[in-house]
Amino acid sequence: MSFKPMVPPAAEIDLARVLCRLADLPAQGCLEFRLGRGHWPLRGFVLRVADNVRAYVNRCAHLQYPLNYTPNGFLSGDGSLILCSVHGAQFEKLTGLCVAGPCYGRSLIGLPVRIESGYVLLADEADPDELAARYA
Repeated sequence: MSFKPMVPPAAEIDLARVLCRLADLPAQGCLEFRLGRGHWPLRGFVLRVADNVRAYVNRCAHLQYPLNYTPNGFLSGDGSLILCSVHGAQFEKLTGLCVAGPCYGRSLIGLPVRIESGYVLLADEADPDELAARYA
């Protein structure tokens, strides 16, 4: 009789909710993502803030334009703030609150996320199709 150790089954991940691999997210950087199919997917970005991960819709709180001109280019030169490349608005990384610029006091649209099996996923309470329909 041979002994086989019990190995728990690998966790299944809902691929429709994957925003990025956690290992691909730079310590002081961010990654752009598209969630959904077709011409109007949800566009956003994920970033690390200390030991946290945050995600936001890629829309300035001012005129709803995308924040970045270049891929993954969402941060100020020193990396301390989220920067709108169109109007220069600056947002706190942790909260998405605008601290300087034409939309002072307004916030970016935050997305709930969770970490699972090394991936950053859109949290279960958020409906990706509804979000894409609202913010695409």
